[in-house]
Amino acid sequence: MIDYTEGLGKEYHIGLKKGDVGKYVILTGDPQRCVKIAKYFNNPNKVCENREYVTYTGDIDGIKVSVTSTGIGGPSASIALEELVNIGAKFFIRVGTCGGMQLDVEGGDIIIATGSVRMEGTTKEYVPIEYPAVADNQITNALIESAKKSKIKYHVGVIQSKDSFYGEHQPEKHPVGKELISKWEAWIKMGCLASEMESAALFITGMYRKVKVGCCLLVLANQEREREGLTNNQNHDTDPMIRIAVDSIRNLIVQEKNNI
Repeated sequence: MIDYTEGLGKEYHIGLKKGDVGKYVILTGDPQRCVKIAKYFNNPNKVCENREYVTYTGDIDGIKVSVTSTGIGGPSASIALEELVNIGAKFFIRVGTCGGMQLDVEGGDIIIATGSVRMEGTTKEYVPIEYPAVADNQITNALIESAKKSKIKYHVGVIQSKDSFYGEHQPEKHPVGKELISKWEAWIKMGCLASEMESAALFITGMYRKVKVGCCLLVLANQEREREGLTNNQNHDTDPMIRIAVDSIRNLIVQEKNNI
């Protein structure tokens, strides 16, 4: 492969090299959210900012950990994960936002994804569509245990990953609107909990690169509740989600130390 950095020894997109990040990395779409997440680390330092990729590194309980933003969508998320794996990262937790799909999923709830519908394009360039996008079981269990302790309402199950935000929210305006609506109704009938844009790409890329990837999401709101005339409160407080992810990393660190 061509070295586009021309000998700098850094990953081309994220701008990082070996030693810059820990083996545990929190991934988040919004670069500005990295600052908020880094405050949960001990001694956080901004390591690099390049394109949509912002990275802070600190420690949790004496173990080096990092947070890197991925930007919006599967292509940039898969690039971030690929390059972080290249420099030594092994455990990943995506923290992000989503829209609820089932009527019992409300704004402010937490979603822990066990897998994702691959309604996006990135993963098709990794593996045929028949292969499922599945979260790592160890990280998923750690997230569930942390969510239980948090006393926050949470759900565990399959989510949907898409490429078009407005294809979800205004499908009738798109040339393929009928297809979008038909598939959306199918995902709901199958019990899909929520919709977002990065998890399928992260799950598939992680499985391909033989690393562990999990996902914890904040439900911002639920358009299906609004359609049914139910209350649809919005919630933008990401702190509970971040605390669950950080506590999960603590659990994973203990497990690794004890060879569990």
